[in-house]
Amino acid sequence: MRPKTIHANIRSKQASSSHRAAKDPLQQWFKARGWKPFPYQLETWKAFGENKSGLIHAPTGVGKTYSVWIPALQRWLAQPETLDSKAAPPIQVIWITPLRALANDTVNAMLRPVRDLELPWTVELRTGDTASAMRARQRKLFPSALVTTPESLSLLLSYPETRAKLQSLRTVVVDEWHELLGSKRGVQTELCLAHLRAWLPQLQTWGLSATLGNLDQALNVLVGTHHENAVLISADVKKETVVETLLPKNVAHFPWAGHVGLKLLPEVIQKLEEARTTLLFTNTRSQTEIWFRALQEARPDWSHDIALHHGSVNRELREEVEIRLRAGNIRCVVCTSSLDLGVDFPPVAQVIQVGAPKGVARMLQRAGRSGHRRGAVSRIVCVPAHALELVEFAAVRDAIGRHQLENREPLDRPLDVLAQHLVTLGVAGGFDANEARKEVQNAYSYRHITDEEWQWCMDFVTRGGQALQAYPHFKRVIKRDGLFVVEAPDLARIHRMSIGTITSDSSVLIRVLKGRTLGSTEESFIARIRPGQRFNFAGHKLELVRVRDMVAYVRRAKKTGGAIPQWMGGKMPLSSQLADAVRGKLLEAANNIFRGREMKAARPVLEIQGRWSRIPTPRQLLIERTAMRDGTHHFIFPFAGRLVHEGLAALVAHRIAQTSPSTLSVTVNDYGFGLLGIAPILFLRDEWKKILSPDNLVKDLIECINSTELAKRQFREIARVAGLVFQGYPGQPKTVRQLQASSGLFYDVFARYDPQNLLLHQARREVLERQLEVKRMQKVLEQIAGLELELVETERLTPLSFPLWAAFVQASVSTEKWIDRIVRMAEQLEAAAQKEVCA
Repeated sequence: MRPKTIHANIRSKQASSSHRAAKDPLQQWFKARGWKPFPYQLETWKAFGENKSGLIHAPTGVGKTYSVWIPALQRWLAQPETLDSKAAPPIQVIWITPLRALANDTVNAMLRPVRDLELPWTVELRTGDTASAMRARQRKLFPSALVTTPESLSLLLSYPETRAKLQSLRTVVVDEWHELLGSKRGVQTELCLAHLRAWLPQLQTWGLSATLGNLDQALNVLVGTHHENAVLISADVKKETVVETLLPKNVAHFPWAGHVGLKLLPEVIQKLEEARTTLLFTNTRSQTEIWFRALQEARPDWSHDIALHHGSVNRELREEVEIRLRAGNIRCVVCTSSLDLGVDFPPVAQVIQVGAPKGVARMLQRAGRSGHRRGAVSRIVCVPAHALELVEFAAVRDAIGRHQLENREPLDRPLDVLAQHLVTLGVAGGFDANEARKEVQNAYSYRHITDEEWQWCMDFVTRGGQALQAYPHFKRVIKRDGLFVVEAPDLARIHRMSIGTITSDSSVLIRVLKGRTLGSTEESFIARIRPGQRFNFAGHKLELVRVRDMVAYVRRAKKTGGAIPQWMGGKMPLSSQLADAVRGKLLEAANNIFRGREMKAARPVLEIQGRWSRIPTPRQLLIERTAMRDGTHHFIFPFAGRLVHEGLAALVAHRIAQTSPSTLSVTVNDYGFGLLGIAPILFLRDEWKKILSPDNLVKDLIECINSTELAKRQFREIARVAGLVFQGYPGQPKTVRQLQASSGLFYDVFARYDPQNLLLHQARREVLERQLEVKRMQKVLEQIAGLELELVETERLTPLSFPLWAAFVQASVSTEKWIDRIVRMAEQLEAAAQKEVCA
């Protein structure tokens, strides 16, 4: 049953009466800080007082935390028995947050009114970083409000005594809901909420989000399928965001490809000099390391005024940086998405974004880290890494102005997460199968679960399924006195250590000899470094001494230089909303319209694209054909994002090979994909239409990709979440090869002896939906079917095709350095462009 969605009008006349009804101590506390409640906060307080649940969508820095925290305190103060009470109330609120850094900040914000008003409430943190002694104490006596993560909440629910201790719970708040929605951590949160609602039917659920497109659906996922008393409150708060782009002095000499952006390093340094504290965001951890080293080398006098922050840096080092940020005694922190959620650092005066953010919501989220307080302006300075990113920045500004935010699509019935949840229920004292199914169906992601899927999951956790029924280890859940329980203590212990749904990349700790741990990097990177070689990590110049037991021991290096770690999965794809906005800007350029500083700066490059080929419009699909010494290149530009283009490139190469056997190499970026063949491909428009047809997409895609190998890799995560593979005890982690070998063995066994195993089907589905974005690919091909094909023979590489050609060169084996060849080609193209200008 679909929950009733109420779009609350924040200009409601009822707001004033709600404000009058607010409790005096908290009204006075607001006034004492010079605050006046926003209308959306008043609406939330009113809905909260009526025992409703809901989703609050409001810009960053306008008090979303207090919109739900204040009414929770108000409700307690309104109870007559609390007036003279000095004892801390039993647990009232659980606050779920996706990031540990955000959890610390949330606790501090929640404690402010509690301390100022001398309320007896206790507010505590429980994450994977919480000391074991504190976690044990919390299990005996919960605080009045507990701030935790999805994994820690699931672990908490695995203890039998938790149910009795949570009987006083009134409210669950899910912060940064857009970050969890559409992920397995979000599904884990859904199942935890459904479990709690089964115990506590009157439980209120509130979600907070700042950047989300599909708000109605997000509300439905949050509150579950049987909740009818839900409201959607969208704040009409004008949060000013100033977007500035650093422009190259001469765009003719600016790169046509690349992602680092160091060409504008002097301009960035000037911006850092003008602001007290800056967050400099990059899109990858490697980029963060590169920029930190570049700033250190350019301004050695800033060595103590700049810092580095990303997810692979040791937690203690990250916390030291966060403390300095809050204190305002640091000039710049070079960071990744590890700091782009709702962490409150008031001293941050500006944000710098290096490289296009690839998404409208991500841009807003990062901009919101500056001016993170009432009435303040958020400022973000954009640094293009190559010329065409000027168009992306112009497009993202337009999309922000039109409030075109990306949707986060919820997952559909991931059975690995459900299997883990069922074992959690068994460890927690047992469950009735019929009641558990009703409970699970209250979670949006499992609202359509079939009898077959449910029975398969039950069979999987009770006897390992058809292929593993002979092995007692996989009979994790057994039936006792009508309940399904986990009786073996060792199985319960292993399960608790495995709770969670994120598979981390195989990592090696980086530890200074006789010193502290700096963080971790991927095993594959360390495998390429020999003892005595230098590399950079976490802002330090290091020399590898030895590797032992998944720990790389290092010493400080005095010389500069060295390798930069590379992490898998670092490149983010262009979102569909931003891709549409980019094509809109290209349409203007094709019509000789260049509005805004970015488009005027990009004009020379776009005019070269128009002279040497075409500027593609939304009604056209541009295909460029360029003959070069290494073969004939075809460049196709759907502007659909990297992931879609990876699938399209494989599909098109396969279909071409079916018509005329040939060997093709492919390369992709966010704008399109390239095909390189030794023999020329001479297709006319009708033939290209057939090659790019949406017909038989999935069938052809499965034939052309190594679907078995991709599914095996995806199955590693599924196997771990479902409890088939154990990652190892603390301090004794298994390597990625061990995990891959173990999960690969299970995959082969299932494929041979249990081909209908639903985890196999899930792995294949996730490859298509998550890695190849097959739904978006189908939509793109359907759109292409209605487009005009522009087939252009070009004499030389164009601004659009040059980045794809450069990727070919980088990937090829050659006796000359690939970078030298790219630089030489760039110089030739620049000379050709200058010659045309002079003519």
